Amino acid sequence: MQNFVIITAALFGAFAIILGAFGAHAFKKILSTEKLESFEVGVRYQMYAALTLLIIGFNFSFEQQSERVAFYLITLGAILFSVSIYFLSFAEYWKKNLKFLGPITPLGGLLMIAGWVAIIIRFL
Repeated sequence: MQNFVIITAALFGAFAIILGAFGAHAFKKILSTEKLESFEVGVRYQMYAALTLLIIGFNFSFEQQSERVAFYLITLGAILFSVSIYFLSFAEYWKKNLKFLGPITPLGGLLMIAGWVAIIIRFL
């Protein structure tokens, strides 16, 4: 499990850097300032998740349920949060109504918070 967590963290980090580079260069030409700022929030939180997963990957044995739950919640939360923001940022450019993704973003944030609570529980 530890290797899986570290690989997940590395993938999140690599994709955050790739998407951040695209946002800083290529996407500036096609997204409004407001949409680009939203996109960058998604990238930032994806990187936060990557760093968090990297830290817990190197420090947890994943023998306790709270350690595994923290990984799953942070991972799923980051995916829902960041990916929904990415799609919402491009909705106007793609000329698609993706407003149904709006509630997914806070759900992802809630799952990431719950992952942090699982880390707290692990140490209690």
